[in-house]
Amino acid sequence: MIGRQKELALLEKLQHSQKFEFLVMYGRRRVGKTTILQEFVRRYDALLFSAQEKNDALNLSDFSQMVQRFFGDLDLPAFENWEQAMTYISRKAESGKRLMLVIDEFPFIAVQNPSIKSILQHVIDKDWKRKNICLVLCGSSVSFMVNEIMGYQSPLYGRMTARLEVKPFDYRESALFFPDYTHEEQLVAYGILGGIPRYLEAFDSQCSIEENIATHILSENAFLYDEPQMLLRMELREPGVYNSLLEAIAGGYNKLSLIADHVHEERGKCSKYLQVLQSIRLIEKIVPCGDSLSSKKGVYALSDYFYNFWYRYPFTHRNLYTLMGEARAAHEIIQGIHDYMGPRFESVCQQFIAREAMEGKLPFYPAHLGRWWGTNPVLKAQDDVDVLALSENGTQAIFCECKYRNQPMPMEEYEDLLAASMAFPRAKEKWFCFFSKGGYTQPVQERAAREGAKLFTIEDLYR
Repeated sequence: MIGRQKELALLEKLQHSQKFEFLVMYGRRRVGKTTILQEFVRRYDALLFSAQEKNDALNLSDFSQMVQRFFGDLDLPAFENWEQAMTYISRKAESGKRLMLVIDEFPFIAVQNPSIKSILQHVIDKDWKRKNICLVLCGSSVSFMVNEIMGYQSPLYGRMTARLEVKPFDYRESALFFPDYTHEEQLVAYGILGGIPRYLEAFDSQCSIEENIATHILSENAFLYDEPQMLLRMELREPGVYNSLLEAIAGGYNKLSLIADHVHEERGKCSKYLQVLQSIRLIEKIVPCGDSLSSKKGVYALSDYFYNFWYRYPFTHRNLYTLMGEARAAHEIIQGIHDYMGPRFESVCQQFIAREAMEGKLPFYPAHLGRWWGTNPVLKAQDDVDVLALSENGTQAIFCECKYRNQPMPMEEYEDLLAASMAFPRAKEKWFCFFSKGGYTQPVQERAAREGAKLFTIEDLYR
């Protein structure tokens, strides 16, 4: 199993606790929640039930069979209701032996039978709090798990002892899926697929990126061919509107007004739909580093790299690519991949800075980390910083420039970053970092050595 050591460590901690534990585990589809649970259950004798999208009676019947088989009571009839099932589990927990009950895709049960939340609340308060039981509820509907399970109005509010959002892998973890690739190829694969394990597994590191695009994305028989639309149909009622919004954002329309105009919908309607896409972790609203989340400068971006790639290329050019054929279309995509990879490279560099911070390798711990854009009062013009790290009081700052180009970074880029830093007069201590795919010119290397600026290449990102 690749990665997920922190997630497994939390499950281990809860398993070895001597008191009642209740973990709410959630994360978007394909992120690997079930794989984590299955790996853990292999290590311990635990009850794992995977609910399915069917009616309450059938899920209860399946649950009955699983529980009774676990305890060796195969001759018992199916439970008549969920209360009876939970009472049975309570009796079986009398032995004092640690019992872990894991219900995967819990929303499939709770949507069909909302009373299951009150049933669990009652059995927890009445019995399980005093027993050696660990309950894990897991779900892919992030908004449901956050609002209906952990929310203030939920019967289960206040019973949870731990929470875990399973997030996509970062660029370093994703590289482990491609042991035969160079670091540059690993970076491009991550830029296309993102950190979703199921998507990363689709590529074959024995084949080139171009061949993988042709075979595993553009081919009608490929798992990834229509994956984003399939998930939208599963999650949302009006996939056509959401498709339009996602295509607009992937195409560079990143503000509400621009998005609404592009898709020919009212701004109020678009705003509500964008909130839904945020709740299921497909898009995010980004504000300039250091600004409040309510900043009017906020812009929308696709947080899922594969959705970004898919809506920019296969979805938008489906008819053209069909005429061209998979191989020729994949070749055309690769020819222009540098433009696509630019923003992804900035994100990877930001992840690198975050890793350096967590390992204590930065001169301070950043309170704010991200991209910055706005007015530079010194230059009296709009300016930006690809990656900016700020201390809590803003007196310390790390400024980063990121260039995904084949050519060595020239002195102009170096000077541009120094000029951009003048927009932060409160920052009395400044550090400068440069990330360049194509390396650096000799003058840049010499000046960086004199001034203490850090110069990084793609290889350094994977050190």
